[in-house]
Amino acid sequence: MAADPGMGLPALRSIFEELADLAAEPEDVTYAEVDTAGARGIWCKPLAAAPDTAILYTHGGGFVGNTASSHRKMAGHLAKAAGVATFVLDYALAPERPFPSQVEETVVAYRWLNEQGLSTDRIAAAGDSAGGNLAVTATLKLRELGERLPAAICAFSPWVDMEHLGKTLETNADTDALVSLGVVSLMGQMYLGESGSPTDPLANPLHADLSGLPPLFVAAGEHETLLDDSERLAQRARDAGVPVEFATYPEQQHVFTFMAGRAPEADQAISAAATWMRPHLGLS
Repeated sequence: MAADPGMGLPALRSIFEELADLAAEPEDVTYAEVDTAGARGIWCKPLAAAPDTAILYTHGGGFVGNTASSHRKMAGHLAKAAGVATFVLDYALAPERPFPSQVEETVVAYRWLNEQGLSTDRIAAAGDSAGGNLAVTATLKLRELGERLPAAICAFSPWVDMEHLGKTLETNADTDALVSLGVVSLMGQMYLGESGSPTDPLANPLHADLSGLPPLFVAAGEHETLLDDSERLAQRARDAGVPVEFATYPEQQHVFTFMAGRAPEADQAISAAATWMRPHLGLS
């Protein structure tokens, strides 16, 4: 069942939660729940994880849905492929907690990882869809605050344009089974609330100065309506001097990596991200 902008928020959230069933359970990965003042979420720990290294993963769901639990298996596959413990942040959702709450919570989670003895040059930011946005915007916020930045950013099908100007919202409308202009418009309104602006760089990084950001990896499906978001983010980062690895996957949907362990394209994208990420984290 595709998301419909006319449905209520509970129904929309229910559809997003069903995506959790798409990924296979990764082998040799353990999980541990965390609920502290610094962060709430789930650790995904491969049995052979590199020491003193972590990925901070922010889940998608349009800022209004999904949880750390819904993304546990997908993040577990990334953790295993990279050989790096991955913390999936369970941030508060809009509209109950609108922008910039999610950016601020992600920044707090970075600091919490630092307090666990992890140096920022051994932390990568990663996320999908709205979580891909947070991986970038929280890093921008850290830069604004004068704090050290993570070593790398990885975004799967990032949703970054709160103005909804991407051409593929129209040209791929018939091939994307989940995301439509109506859906992102509704979720964007709920995320921004009464005071947020769709051109605020911390909500829409297409309006940000991206210079000085860590290396960026972006993967997207060629059939998704938000493909243009990925393309523009990658290009603007390149124009700002950021090293960028950008890959598209034919006939794939929005956040096709949810099919990790069941679809070769999802496994290929996760493997490519993990292979790219490891040397940025000081791993061979």
